Amino acid sequence: MESILSSIEFQVSLLLFVALGGYLLASRINQSAVVGEILVGLVVGPSFLGLITYTDFVASLATMGAIILLFVIGFEFNFRDVLNPRYLVIALVGVILPWIGGYATALLFGFPGPEAVFIGTALTATSIAITAKVLQELGRLRTPAARAIIGAAVIDDVLSLLALSLSTEFVEGSVSAAAFALVIAKAALFLGIGGYVGVKYLRRTLEQLDEKPIVRKYPEFLFIFAMMVAFLYAMCAELVGLSGIVGAFIAGVSLSGVKLKYSRNIQEGAEYLHVIFASIFFVSLGIIADIHALTPGLALFLGVITVVAIITKLIGCGLPARLLGMSRDDSLIVGFGMSPRGEVAMIVALIGLTAGIIEQGIYVAIVLMSLLTTIVTPILFRNWLFRKTEPRAGEGTPVPGARSP
Repeated sequence: MESILSSIEFQVSLLLFVALGGYLLASRINQSAVVGEILVGLVVGPSFLGLITYTDFVASLATMGAIILLFVIGFEFNFRDVLNPRYLVIALVGVILPWIGGYATALLFGFPGPEAVFIGTALTATSIAITAKVLQELGRLRTPAARAIIGAAVIDDVLSLLALSLSTEFVEGSVSAAAFALVIAKAALFLGIGGYVGVKYLRRTLEQLDEKPIVRKYPEFLFIFAMMVAFLYAMCAELVGLSGIVGAFIAGVSLSGVKLKYSRNIQEGAEYLHVIFASIFFVSLGIIADIHALTPGLALFLGVITVVAIITKLIGCGLPARLLGMSRDDSLIVGFGMSPRGEVAMIVALIGLTAGIIEQGIYVAIVLMSLLTTIVTPILFRNWLFRKTEPRAGEGTPVPGARSP
């Protein structure tokens, strides 16, 4: 019996069953499916029922889900949406202010300098996967605010990487301009070369292969090729120190607009995979949290740091957006849309924990802060910021099975 319960088949079946429960809960409380899946993951995880733990297998499926999700999101964008100079300003202020807020709050609660540095660093992150999925659900991926969020979040990932590198070296007492420049150079080269190769060569390669006899015989050939590219870009992004989901997003952007005659629709196929694996990813965010590690003092710190995390992103990203000409509502959407820390802050916290810089209690507080900021954004989007408006024509959520015209 024990071997059956630990089998891959049972674990996948259970995770998808839990994901279905998340959809049912979301329907009952009229919230985003993301919120429902995270909440149900929290219930079945170590925090309450303990039915599922965050094993390496669950982590692998979750990582795959995040990569496929951002690959699909990338199809809705082009590089002009990502390289807008205004997004750099939004991302830069949206990294500096949260770092200062997190660092100052940690010192206020009496944490030593090294821990305070890492807490501030965890607050710089933005999870592009969370907000992108919610905007997709609401049919808002093509709005100016959504493009600002995605573009700034990609830059934010690079800046958070720089902050993590500097924080680690600062704690170790070995800050150097050379290391800082190296991180910037690697990130810039990946984004530049990856985008150029994708648009100039990979897109053309797909269109040329579409005319070959093998594709006419096997229409799924190019879909497999495209998914290979998505995971290859994700791997390359991780090799230069970026998040793998940024690489997958760049792959999606690179292949957006590709014109195929005989092959099966690449985006349609990726949508089907995304429905399955992204659901597991959001469930896993609830499973990874364990509230039992919280003491009363840490619970108070968790509440304060969560408020600081939201307010500093709201001001740090929303205010520059407003000053750069966006409307009040769009500026609020950008500010709250950049608030979810998600898996990015969890990764920063894990690095600090394994390096012995932060303790288990702080790690759990950061993980739960990430979870709370992840839940707040979909609730605010659905019940306040987008409540009175309908999606514009052509902005609805893509439906698997519906081919592009």
